[in-house]
Amino acid sequence: MDFQLPEELAILKQTVRRFVDKEMIPLEGKSLEGGKIKPEIKAALDAKAQALGLWLIDVPQEFGGQGLGLLARSVVWEELGRTVALPTRGVSITGPDVRPILYALSDDMKEKYLYPVIRGEKRCCFAQTEPDAGSDPGSMRTTAVRDGDSYLINGVKRFITGADEADFAQVMAATDREKGSRGGISCFLVDMDTPGIRLTTQYRTFTEEAPWEIVFEDVVVPANHLVGEEGGGFRLAQQWLGVGRVKQAARALGVTERCLEMGAAYAKQRITFGRPLADRQAIQWMLADAAIAVHGARLMVYQAASRMDEGGDARLEAYMTKLYCTEMAWRAADDCLQIHGGIGLTTDLPVERIWRDQRSHMITEGTPEIMRMVIARTALRAAP
Repeated sequence: MDFQLPEELAILKQTVRRFVDKEMIPLEGKSLEGGKIKPEIKAALDAKAQALGLWLIDVPQEFGGQGLGLLARSVVWEELGRTVALPTRGVSITGPDVRPILYALSDDMKEKYLYPVIRGEKRCCFAQTEPDAGSDPGSMRTTAVRDGDSYLINGVKRFITGADEADFAQVMAATDREKGSRGGISCFLVDMDTPGIRLTTQYRTFTEEAPWEIVFEDVVVPANHLVGEEGGGFRLAQQWLGVGRVKQAARALGVTERCLEMGAAYAKQRITFGRPLADRQAIQWMLADAAIAVHGARLMVYQAASRMDEGGDARLEAYMTKLYCTEMAWRAADDCLQIHGGIGLTTDLPVERIWRDQRSHMITEGTPEIMRMVIARTALRAAP
């Protein structure tokens, strides 16, 4: 059993860290306008990332990408998590957001949707959450009814990030409501300019994100826009969400490292009552807790990613890792803000932005309550 990163991944990690420190952290507070990264800054970052070989790291080689494994990607995500120069989700300096479910398309549909996304010509959003179906997708009310050579979709989706910029949506809909998530949910690719689609409400959050509500009214979707088999959509989505949970955990690991760095540096320079904050036991314990958490979290992230790379079933590890790392990052961000005191509340430093982002991340990709429910259910099944 080897707990060390392979040499090539250790080199990759250091390469990304240098890039983050030199090119991204200096942009914090300057790169975003209205929650979106400035186009000229994004273009410059993309060009530099491509020059370093960081482009399309998660796209399989057969589709023109580098096809890095999940452990390698986790190493990259960990380092990128150390900066808030980019919006929290949906934007990366490693290439377009290619959703894994697109690789399951037929050859004709890949030409229409997958390759344009890889080339940056089209964008996709993921539409699953509904007003009454968030953590429980099996209760979704959006329906897709077969009508000859097409499906008729009706329903409402809520909190859909990037819906206003998407060319098409990956829509989860019930094709058999009685079966629910056990074979009754299907996935469709729906062009956003299809008649019957309306963006109704944009939700302003305390982060830079502003997701949308989408209404589908008698939206006609060709039958060949069904992804995979009818009733197999939930399974496909879970495969993608498992990787997404490891990704979120890896980024949370990087966030915690950054909070530890900032907290320790400020504690050494801030003088109170004639002594630096670093001399105070209360502050030392905050930093110690963050250091311990980083050590444990890194082992969890790397192990879960490695198991997925080996083809193992790491769903439980993904749940555990996402839960532990996002809660860890939230505590570290809260302690870092506390260490900084009043200056931490200002936008002069990235601390308050990190604090807001991490509270948001405890909700997305599965709430702590849902994570614990699944983990406990597994433990109970294993008990004699």
